[in-house]
Amino acid sequence: MTAGAALHLRVTVTDTWDTVAVDAGPDTSVADVKRQALRGATGRPVASGEYVVKFRGCLVLDERKTVGDLAIPDGAALIVLPSRRHPIR
Repeated sequence: MTAGAALHLRVTVTDTWDTVAVDAGPDTSVADVKRQALRGATGRPVASGEYVVKFRGCLVLDERKTVGDLAIPDGAALIVLPSRRHPIR
């Protein structure tokens, strides 16, 4: 992969169970990927601080890290889910 090459990521947002295609460069932060996915799944800006990101089953604790820092490969799947569980009534 060359520097700056776009990666095509699949991000599932559990609130809507939509999978959103996000194109990101290696220098794109995980927080930016999350914001793009939330906007794509809901059609509006969402308070992204209320959501977390998982990659390969692990919580991404520092969303300032870039796609390149985490060695996220082209075509990888990420999950965006609420940081707090919602009660079921």
